Amino acid sequence: MPISLQKGQKVDLTKGNPGLKHLLIGLGWDVNKYDGGGDFDLDATVFMLGENGKVPSSDEFVFYGNLAHKSGSVQHMGDNLTGEGEGDDEQIKVDLSKVPAEVKKVAFAVTIYESETRKQNFGQVSNAFIRIVDVDKNEELVRYDLGEDFSIETAVVVGELYNHNNEWKFNAIGSGFQGGLAALCTNFGVDLG
Repeated sequence: MPISLQKGQKVDLTKGNPGLKHLLIGLGWDVNKYDGGGDFDLDATVFMLGENGKVPSSDEFVFYGNLAHKSGSVQHMGDNLTGEGEGDDEQIKVDLSKVPAEVKKVAFAVTIYESETRKQNFGQVSNAFIRIVDVDKNEELVRYDLGEDFSIETAVVVGELYNHNNEWKFNAIGSGFQGGLAALCTNFGVDLG
């Protein structure tokens, strides 16, 4: 039975699961009916952060345009353009044993593609969640349902894996941003130049 988290809760991953290495991060959402007319395309992104909360370089930004980190520790499984159907809409694989030593946090976010042009925001999204699966045991460890906390935001940092005293933990963040992917990149120090 997975641990169900509320916003702000933290949980140990590796302490209670010795040998845990291969994670599947599943992100999912539903789009409410609305009159905008344009397609809704949500994108999962990953920011691999150093001690200072910033990416060491733009290589530590994994998204639909850069699907894998050079270390092999993070691999985005591809862009889902519609979000149709049940279950995960996008998935990210994480190999904890390959995360570079300088990376202290791995933050997972969801953004709305072309949100300004299409006049879309997270107020039009429901049933958003993140879940963490132990791939080797095919067991869901953690689930965080975001609820309906967002109205005008166009990007949400859903949660983060972080390393504390050589143990990996998960923090359910649920922090919204306006300004979409660009705002997140600025926040995490990605050079968009």
